[in-house]
Amino acid sequence: MSAQQTYRYLGSSALRPDGLALQTSGGPAPNPRFFTGFLTTPQAAAVGLLAVAEVARTRYFRPVSPASLDPVVTGSRDRLRFESFSGCCGVYARLDALPDGLDGDVVEHGTTNVDVNNPLRQSLARVGGLDPLHLSVGPDDLTVSTMDGAVVEKKVPLPVRWLRGFAEVQVLAAAFEPRAEIPATEAAAFLRRLPATNDRSVLWAVPAGRSLRLTSRPVPGAVCLAGPGRLAALRGMLRFARTLRVYGPTVAAGSAPVPSTWELDTGALRLSLTLSPEPYRGFSGEGAALTALAGDDVADDADLISALLAWDPTIDVDALASSAGIDAGRVRGALAQLGTAGRVGYDVSEAAYFHRVMPYDAGRAERDNPRLVGARALLEAGAVERDDAGATVRSGGEVYRVRSLPDGGLTCTCPWWAKHRGQRGPCKHALATRMATADVRELV
Repeated sequence: MSAQQTYRYLGSSALRPDGLALQTSGGPAPNPRFFTGFLTTPQAAAVGLLAVAEVARTRYFRPVSPASLDPVVTGSRDRLRFESFSGCCGVYARLDALPDGLDGDVVEHGTTNVDVNNPLRQSLARVGGLDPLHLSVGPDDLTVSTMDGAVVEKKVPLPVRWLRGFAEVQVLAAAFEPRAEIPATEAAAFLRRLPATNDRSVLWAVPAGRSLRLTSRPVPGAVCLAGPGRLAALRGMLRFARTLRVYGPTVAAGSAPVPSTWELDTGALRLSLTLSPEPYRGFSGEGAALTALAGDDVADDADLISALLAWDPTIDVDALASSAGIDAGRVRGALAQLGTAGRVGYDVSEAAYFHRVMPYDAGRAERDNPRLVGARALLEAGAVERDDAGATVRSGGEVYRVRSLPDGGLTCTCPWWAKHRGQRGPCKHALATRMATADVRELV
Protein backbone atom coordinates (compact mmCIF):
# COMPACT_ATOMS: atom_id res chain seq x y z
CA MET A 1 0.00 0.00 0.00
CA SER A 2 1.33 3.45 -0.93
CA ALA A 3 0.18 6.97 -0.15
CA GLN A 4 -0.10 9.33 -3.10
CA GLN A 5 -0.61 13.08 -3.45
CA THR A 6 -1.44 15.52 -6.24
CA TYR A 7 1.11 18.22 -7.13
CA ARG A 8 0.73 21.42 -9.16
CA TYR A 9 3.55 22.61 -11.43
CA LEU A 10 4.30 26.27 -12.09
CA GLY A 11 5.60 25.65 -15.61
CA SER A 12 7.03 23.11 -18.00
CA SER A 13 10.41 21.43 -17.76
CA ALA A 14 12.79 22.26 -20.58
CA LEU A 15 16.15 21.25 -22.04
CA ARG A 16 18.32 24.40 -22.07
CA PRO A 17 21.89 24.99 -23.28
CA ASP A 18 23.14 24.83 -19.69
CA GLY A 19 21.33 21.60 -18.86
CA LEU A 20 17.97 20.09 -17.96
CA ALA A 21 15.66 22.47 -16.07
CA LEU A 22 13.03 20.54 -14.15
CA GLN A 23 10.09 22.41 -12.68
CA THR A 24 9.00 21.51 -9.16
CA SER A 25 5.64 21.45 -7.49
CA GLY A 26 6.12 24.25 -4.99
CA GLY A 27 7.30 24.04 -1.39
CA PRO A 28 8.49 26.65 1.13
CA ALA A 29 9.27 29.04 -1.75
CA PRO A 30 8.47 29.14 -5.49
CA ASN A 31 10.49 26.54 -7.44
CA PRO A 32 12.81 25.65 -4.57
CA ARG A 33 15.86 23.45 -4.77
CA PHE A 34 16.81 22.12 -1.37
CA PHE A 35 20.45 21.76 -2.31
CA THR A 36 22.66 22.33 -5.33
CA GLY A 37 26.35 21.60 -5.00
CA PHE A 38 29.13 19.03 -4.71
CA LEU A 39 29.83 16.39 -2.08
CA THR A 40 33.35 16.90 -0.76
CA THR A 41 34.12 13.19 -0.41
CA PRO A 42 32.53 11.92 -3.62
CA GLN A 43 33.62 8.29 -3.56
CA ALA A 44 32.59 7.79 0.06
CA ALA A 45 29.30 9.59 -0.57
CA ALA A 46 28.61 7.40 -3.60
CA VAL A 47 29.25 4.27 -1.53
CA GLY A 48 26.98 5.56 1.24
CA LEU A 49 24.17 6.38 -1.19
CA LEU A 50 24.47 2.91 -2.70
CA ALA A 51 24.27 1.38 0.79
CA VAL A 52 21.03 3.23 1.61
CA ALA A 53 19.57 2.25 -1.77
CA GLU A 54 20.66 -1.38 -1.32
CA VAL A 55 18.90 -1.59 2.06
CA ALA A 56 15.73 -0.27 0.38
CA ARG A 57 15.94 -3.07 -2.21
CA THR A 58 16.58 -5.88 0.29
CA ARG A 59 14.27 -8.17 2.20
CA TYR A 60 16.44 -9.64 4.93
CA PHE A 61 13.78 -11.99 6.27
CA ARG A 62 12.60 -14.54 3.70
CA PRO A 63 14.60 -12.98 0.86
CA VAL A 64 12.79 -12.86 -2.45
CA SER A 65 13.09 -10.56 -5.46
CA PRO A 66 14.39 -7.01 -4.76
CA ALA A 67 11.89 -4.62 -3.22
CA SER A 68 10.92 -1.54 -5.21
CA LEU A 69 11.22 0.93 -2.34
CA ASP A 70 13.22 4.10 -2.55
CA PRO A 71 15.19 6.51 -0.34
CA VAL A 72 13.79 9.64 1.29
CA VAL A 73 15.97 12.77 0.95
CA THR A 74 15.70 15.69 3.38
CA GLY A 75 17.47 19.05 3.26
CA SER A 76 17.79 20.69 6.68
CA ARG A 77 19.79 23.91 6.90
CA ASP A 78 23.36 22.59 6.84
CA ARG A 79 23.01 18.92 5.90
CA LEU A 80 21.31 16.35 3.72
CA ARG A 81 19.80 13.12 5.03
CA PHE A 82 19.10 10.03 2.92
CA GLU A 83 16.86 7.44 4.59
CA SER A 84 15.35 4.08 3.71
CA PHE A 85 13.76 0.97 5.19
CA SER A 86 14.43 -2.53 3.97
CA GLY A 87 11.70 -4.35 2.08
CA CYS A 88 10.89 -6.28 5.27
CA CYS A 89 10.97 -3.00 7.27
CA GLY A 90 13.39 -4.55 9.78
CA VAL A 91 16.40 -2.35 8.91
CA TYR A 92 16.42 1.46 8.87
CA ALA A 93 19.35 3.02 7.00
CA ARG A 94 20.42 6.66 6.98
CA LEU A 95 23.29 8.55 5.37
CA ASP A 96 23.88 12.04 6.79
CA ALA A 97 25.96 14.38 4.64
CA LEU A 98 27.26 16.79 7.30
CA PRO A 99 28.45 20.38 6.82
CA ASP A 100 32.02 19.24 6.07
CA GLY A 101 30.64 16.90 3.43
CA LEU A 102 28.84 19.56 1.38
CA ASP A 103 30.25 22.18 -0.98
CA GLY A 104 27.05 24.11 -1.51
CA ASP A 105 24.16 25.55 0.47
CA VAL A 106 20.93 23.96 1.63
CA VAL A 107 19.01 27.01 0.42
CA GLU A 108 15.56 25.61 1.15
CA HIS A 109 14.18 22.95 3.44
CA GLY A 110 12.14 19.98 2.41
CA THR A 111 11.84 16.29 1.72
CA THR A 112 11.38 14.11 -1.33
CA ASN A 113 11.46 10.37 -1.93
CA VAL A 114 12.99 9.22 -5.17
CA ASP A 115 13.55 6.06 -7.16
CA VAL A 116 17.14 4.80 -7.40
CA ASN A 117 17.20 2.71 -10.54
CA ASN A 118 19.98 0.79 -12.25
CA PRO A 119 21.37 3.77 -14.25
CA LEU A 120 21.99 5.75 -11.07
CA ARG A 121 23.40 2.76 -9.18
CA GLN A 122 25.80 2.07 -12.05
CA SER A 123 26.82 5.72 -12.23
CA LEU A 124 27.51 5.89 -8.48
CA ALA A 125 29.45 2.62 -8.58
CA ARG A 126 31.87 4.16 -11.10
CA VAL A 127 32.71 7.25 -9.01
CA GLY A 128 36.46 7.22 -8.33
CA GLY A 129 38.57 9.02 -5.78
CA LEU A 130 39.06 12.21 -7.84
CA ASP A 131 35.74 12.18 -9.68
CA PRO A 132 33.24 14.94 -8.82
CA LEU A 133 29.79 14.12 -7.46
CA HIS A 134 27.21 16.88 -7.87
CA LEU A 135 23.67 16.78 -6.45
CA SER A 136 20.64 18.90 -7.14
CA VAL A 137 17.71 18.10 -4.86
CA GLY A 138 14.18 19.47 -5.13
CA PRO A 139 10.78 18.40 -3.84
CA ASP A 140 10.09 16.40 -6.98
CA ASP A 141 13.44 14.94 -8.06
CA LEU A 142 17.07 14.17 -7.34
CA THR A 143 19.63 14.92 -10.06
CA VAL A 144 23.02 13.25 -9.67
CA SER A 145 25.86 14.34 -11.96
CA THR A 146 29.10 12.40 -12.32
CA MET A 147 31.77 12.08 -15.01
CA ASP A 148 29.28 9.85 -16.85
CA GLY A 149 26.72 12.66 -17.07
CA ALA A 150 23.51 13.49 -15.21
CA VAL A 151 20.88 11.02 -13.97
CA VAL A 152 17.49 12.36 -12.89
CA GLU A 153 15.43 10.29 -10.46
CA LYS A 154 11.81 11.37 -10.02
CA LYS A 155 9.57 11.39 -6.99
CA VAL A 156 7.73 8.14 -6.27
CA PRO A 157 4.91 7.23 -3.83
CA LEU A 158 6.04 6.68 -0.24
CA PRO A 159 4.93 3.33 1.22
CA VAL A 160 2.52 3.80 4.14
CA ARG A 161 4.44 1.09 6.01
CA TRP A 162 7.47 3.40 5.95
CA LEU A 163 5.47 6.12 7.70
CA ARG A 164 4.72 3.73 10.55
CA GLY A 165 8.36 2.66 10.57
CA PHE A 166 9.52 6.28 10.86
CA ALA A 167 7.22 6.77 13.86
CA GLU A 168 8.43 3.63 15.64
CA VAL A 169 12.17 4.15 15.03
CA GLN A 170 12.22 7.68 16.43
CA VAL A 171 10.45 6.57 19.63
CA LEU A 172 12.72 3.55 20.10
CA ALA A 173 15.95 5.39 19.25
CA ALA A 174 15.19 8.19 21.73
CA ALA A 175 15.94 5.65 24.50
CA PHE A 176 19.36 4.68 23.05
CA GLU A 177 22.68 5.59 24.63
CA PRO A 178 26.22 5.30 23.19
CA ARG A 179 27.50 1.83 24.14
CA ALA A 180 30.79 1.47 22.26
CA GLU A 181 33.15 3.28 19.89
CA ILE A 182 35.90 1.40 18.09
CA PRO A 183 38.38 2.32 15.31
CA ALA A 184 37.43 1.45 11.75
CA THR A 185 40.22 -1.15 11.49
CA GLU A 186 38.82 -3.03 14.48
CA ALA A 187 35.30 -2.58 13.10
CA ALA A 188 36.36 -4.25 9.85
CA ALA A 189 37.76 -7.23 11.75
CA PHE A 190 34.60 -7.46 13.85
CA LEU A 191 32.29 -7.41 10.81
CA ARG A 192 34.38 -10.13 9.13
CA ARG A 193 33.73 -12.39 12.12
CA LEU A 194 29.96 -12.10 11.86
CA PRO A 195 27.81 -14.98 10.57
CA ALA A 196 26.59 -15.15 6.98
CA THR A 197 23.99 -12.82 5.51
CA ASN A 198 21.06 -15.21 6.01
CA ASP A 199 21.86 -15.89 9.66
CA ARG A 200 18.84 -15.24 11.91
CA SER A 201 20.49 -15.58 15.30
CA VAL A 202 20.26 -12.98 18.04
CA LEU A 203 23.70 -12.18 19.45
CA TRP A 204 25.00 -9.56 21.87
CA ALA A 205 28.08 -7.37 21.40
CA VAL A 206 30.11 -6.41 24.46
CA PRO A 207 32.86 -3.74 24.51
CA ALA A 208 36.26 -5.42 24.86
CA GLY A 209 39.20 -3.00 24.77
CA ARG A 210 39.42 -1.48 21.29
CA SER A 211 36.96 -3.97 19.81
CA LEU A 212 33.75 -5.88 20.50
CA ARG A 213 33.25 -9.51 21.46
CA LEU A 214 30.14 -11.55 20.76
CA THR A 215 28.11 -13.48 23.31
CA SER A 216 24.90 -15.47 23.04
CA ARG A 217 23.35 -13.92 26.14
CA PRO A 218 22.73 -10.36 27.28
CA VAL A 219 24.88 -8.83 30.01
CA PRO A 220 24.95 -5.28 31.39
CA GLY A 221 26.48 -2.90 28.82
CA ALA A 222 25.84 -5.23 25.87
CA VAL A 223 24.23 -4.22 22.58
CA CYS A 224 21.78 -6.51 20.84
CA LEU A 225 22.83 -7.69 17.38
CA ALA A 226 19.85 -9.45 15.85
CA GLY A 227 20.46 -10.99 12.46
CA PRO A 228 24.16 -10.07 12.26
CA GLY A 229 24.19 -10.41 8.49
CA ARG A 230 21.97 -7.34 8.29
CA LEU A 231 25.07 -5.20 8.92
CA ALA A 232 26.46 -6.15 5.50
CA ALA A 233 25.52 -2.75 4.04
CA LEU A 234 28.19 -1.10 6.25
CA ARG A 235 31.11 -2.98 4.74
CA GLY A 236 31.62 -0.80 1.67
CA MET A 237 31.99 2.33 3.82
CA LEU A 238 34.59 0.84 6.16
CA ARG A 239 37.58 1.97 4.10
CA PHE A 240 36.49 5.61 4.46
CA ALA A 241 35.40 5.50 8.11
CA ARG A 242 37.24 6.69 11.19
CA THR A 243 35.10 4.98 13.82
CA LEU A 244 32.20 2.63 14.39
CA ARG A 245 29.78 3.73 17.11
CA VAL A 246 27.12 1.48 18.57
CA TYR A 247 23.96 2.61 20.35
CA GLY A 248 21.23 0.78 22.22
CA PRO A 249 18.93 0.83 25.26
CA THR A 250 19.98 -0.35 28.71
CA VAL A 251 19.95 -4.14 29.06
CA ALA A 252 20.54 -6.58 31.89
CA ALA A 253 21.00 -10.32 32.24
CA GLY A 254 17.89 -11.99 30.90
CA SER A 255 16.78 -9.02 28.78
CA ALA A 256 14.68 -9.71 25.71
CA PRO A 257 16.08 -8.73 22.27
CA VAL A 258 16.05 -4.99 21.63
CA PRO A 259 16.83 -2.72 18.67
CA SER A 260 20.26 -1.15 18.12
CA THR A 261 22.04 1.35 15.87
CA TRP A 262 25.44 0.80 14.20
CA GLU A 263 27.04 3.94 12.77
CA LEU A 264 30.17 4.54 10.69
CA ASP A 265 31.58 8.09 10.83
CA THR A 266 33.95 9.47 8.20
CA GLY A 267 33.94 13.04 9.55
CA ALA A 268 32.01 14.33 6.54
CA LEU A 269 29.42 11.56 6.44
CA ARG A 270 27.63 9.27 8.86
CA LEU A 271 26.14 5.99 7.66
CA SER A 272 23.96 4.18 10.19
CA LEU A 273 21.85 1.03 10.28
CA THR A 274 19.19 0.55 12.94
CA LEU A 275 18.21 -3.10 13.38
CA SER A 276 14.88 -4.37 14.68
CA PRO A 277 14.99 -6.59 17.81
CA GLU A 278 14.68 -9.82 15.81
CA PRO A 279 15.22 -10.54 12.09
CA TYR A 280 11.55 -11.38 11.43
CA ARG A 281 10.24 -8.20 13.09
CA GLY A 282 9.54 -5.08 11.06
CA PHE A 283 9.63 -1.68 12.74
CA SER A 284 6.17 -0.83 11.42
CA GLY A 285 4.60 -3.29 13.88
CA GLU A 286 6.65 -2.58 17.01
CA GLY A 287 3.99 -0.49 18.76
CA ALA A 288 6.50 1.71 20.60
CA ALA A 289 4.61 4.89 19.69
CA LEU A 290 1.18 3.72 20.85
CA THR A 291 1.35 4.85 24.48
CA ALA A 292 2.60 8.29 23.46
CA LEU A 293 -0.28 8.59 20.97
CA ALA A 294 -2.97 7.67 23.50
CA GLY A 295 -3.29 10.96 25.38
CA ASP A 296 -6.30 13.12 24.59
CA ASP A 297 -4.12 16.23 24.31
CA VAL A 298 -1.64 14.73 21.88
CA ALA A 299 -3.39 15.82 18.66
CA ASP A 300 -3.69 19.43 19.85
CA ASP A 301 -0.11 19.34 21.13
CA ALA A 302 1.05 18.03 17.74
CA ASP A 303 -0.63 20.93 15.95
CA LEU A 304 1.04 23.38 18.33
CA ILE A 305 4.49 21.82 18.10
CA SER A 306 4.21 21.55 14.31
CA ALA A 307 3.72 25.31 14.11
CA LEU A 308 6.80 25.89 16.29
CA LEU A 309 9.21 23.53 14.52
CA ALA A 310 12.15 25.43 13.10
CA TRP A 311 14.59 24.32 10.45
CA ASP A 312 17.57 23.81 12.71
CA PRO A 313 19.36 20.51 12.03
CA THR A 314 18.09 19.20 15.38
CA ILE A 315 15.00 19.85 17.52
CA ASP A 316 15.45 21.09 21.09
CA VAL A 317 12.69 19.45 23.20
CA ASP A 318 13.20 21.73 26.20
CA ALA A 319 13.08 24.86 24.04
CA LEU A 320 9.87 23.64 22.39
CA ALA A 321 8.36 22.91 25.80
CA SER A 322 9.17 26.43 26.96
CA SER A 323 7.79 28.02 23.79
CA ALA A 324 4.62 25.93 23.83
CA GLY A 325 4.00 26.23 27.57
CA ILE A 326 3.77 22.43 28.05
CA ASP A 327 6.08 19.92 29.70
CA ALA A 328 8.76 17.94 27.88
CA GLY A 329 6.77 14.70 28.14
CA ARG A 330 3.88 16.23 26.21
CA VAL A 331 6.34 17.56 23.63
CA ARG A 332 7.69 14.04 23.11
CA GLY A 333 4.12 12.75 22.74
CA ALA A 334 3.48 15.43 20.13
CA LEU A 335 6.68 14.47 18.32
CA ALA A 336 5.53 10.83 18.34
CA GLN A 337 2.26 11.96 16.74
CA LEU A 338 4.14 13.99 14.12
CA GLY A 339 6.45 11.02 13.64
CA THR A 340 3.46 8.91 12.61
CA ALA A 341 3.05 11.37 9.74
CA GLY A 342 6.76 10.99 8.95
CA ARG A 343 7.56 14.55 10.02
CA VAL A 344 10.02 13.84 12.86
CA GLY A 345 13.07 11.59 13.13
CA TYR A 346 15.71 10.98 15.81
CA ASP A 347 19.49 11.23 15.45
CA VAL A 348 21.24 9.00 18.00
CA SER A 349 24.63 10.57 17.25
CA GLU A 350 23.42 14.00 18.38
CA ALA A 351 20.76 12.71 20.81
CA ALA A 352 18.22 15.00 19.21
CA TYR A 353 15.13 14.97 17.01
CA PHE A 354 15.11 16.36 13.47
CA HIS A 355 12.40 17.62 11.12
CA ARG A 356 11.19 16.30 7.77
CA VAL A 357 8.65 17.81 5.39
CA MET A 358 5.94 15.30 4.56
CA PRO A 359 2.55 16.00 2.94
CA TYR A 360 0.71 13.94 5.56
CA ASP A 361 -1.32 15.16 8.52
CA ALA A 362 -0.56 13.95 12.03
CA GLY A 363 -4.19 12.84 12.35
CA ARG A 364 -3.44 9.72 10.33
CA ALA A 365 -1.98 8.17 13.49
CA GLU A 366 -5.18 6.37 14.40
CA ARG A 367 -6.08 4.95 11.02
CA ASP A 368 -2.52 3.63 10.61
CA ASN A 369 -2.48 1.96 14.06
CA PRO A 370 -5.17 -0.74 14.41
CA ARG A 371 -4.47 -1.26 18.12
CA LEU A 372 -5.05 2.43 18.79
CA VAL A 373 -8.33 2.28 16.82
CA GLY A 374 -9.36 -0.85 18.72
CA ALA A 375 -8.50 0.69 22.10
CA ARG A 376 -10.55 3.75 21.39
CA ALA A 377 -13.51 1.60 20.28
CA LEU A 378 -13.33 -0.39 23.53
CA LEU A 379 -13.25 2.80 25.56
CA GLU A 380 -16.19 4.36 23.72
CA ALA A 381 -18.20 1.12 24.10
CA GLY A 382 -17.73 1.23 27.87
CA ALA A 383 -15.86 -2.09 27.78
CA VAL A 384 -13.27 -1.04 30.39
CA GLU A 385 -14.09 -1.43 34.09
CA ARG A 386 -11.25 -0.08 36.22
CA ASP A 387 -10.33 -1.06 39.74
CA ASP A 388 -7.37 -0.57 42.07
CA ALA A 389 -5.41 -3.47 40.57
CA GLY A 390 -6.07 -2.73 36.90
CA ALA A 391 -9.18 -3.32 34.83
CA THR A 392 -11.56 -5.87 33.35
CA VAL A 393 -12.00 -5.47 29.59
CA ARG A 394 -14.79 -7.07 27.54
CA SER A 395 -13.72 -7.57 23.93
CA GLY A 396 -15.14 -9.72 21.11
CA GLY A 397 -17.24 -11.84 23.44
CA GLU A 398 -14.27 -12.52 25.73
CA VAL A 399 -13.33 -11.00 29.09
CA TYR A 400 -9.68 -10.09 29.73
CA ARG A 401 -7.95 -9.02 32.89
CA VAL A 402 -5.45 -6.15 32.73
CA ARG A 403 -3.20 -5.82 35.78
CA SER A 404 -0.86 -3.04 36.87
CA LEU A 405 2.82 -3.79 37.46
CA PRO A 406 5.01 -2.12 40.10
CA ASP A 407 7.02 -0.37 37.36
CA GLY A 408 3.89 1.26 35.93
CA GLY A 409 3.47 -1.25 33.10
CA LEU A 410 0.43 -3.38 32.39
CA THR A 411 -0.11 -7.07 31.69
CA CYS A 412 -3.11 -8.69 30.01
CA THR A 413 -4.58 -12.18 29.77
CA CYS A 414 -5.24 -11.86 26.01
CA PRO A 415 -3.46 -13.97 23.33
CA TRP A 416 -1.48 -10.92 22.09
CA TRP A 417 0.14 -10.45 25.49
CA ALA A 418 0.77 -14.19 25.88
CA LYS A 419 2.61 -14.18 22.53
CA HIS A 420 4.60 -10.96 22.78
CA ARG A 421 4.85 -10.29 26.55
CA GLY A 422 4.81 -6.54 25.98
CA GLN A 423 7.82 -6.59 23.65
CA ARG A 424 5.84 -5.08 20.74
CA GLY A 425 3.97 -2.40 22.63
CA PRO A 426 0.69 -2.70 24.54
CA CYS A 427 -2.27 -4.77 23.38
CA LYS A 428 -5.48 -2.87 22.69
CA HIS A 429 -6.91 -3.90 26.08
CA ALA A 430 -3.92 -2.54 28.04
CA LEU A 431 -3.89 0.57 25.87
CA ALA A 432 -7.61 1.17 26.51
CA THR A 433 -7.00 0.71 30.24
CA ARG A 434 -4.17 3.22 30.21
CA MET A 435 -6.33 5.68 28.27
CA ALA A 436 -9.05 5.30 30.89
CA THR A 437 -6.83 6.14 33.87
CA ALA A 438 -6.47 9.53 35.46
CA ASP A 439 -3.01 9.93 33.95
CA VAL A 440 -4.29 9.61 30.37
CA ARG A 441 -7.80 11.05 30.08
CA GLU A 442 -10.45 9.49 27.88
CA LEU A 443 -10.32 10.29 24.17
CA VAL A 444 -13.45 11.96 22.80
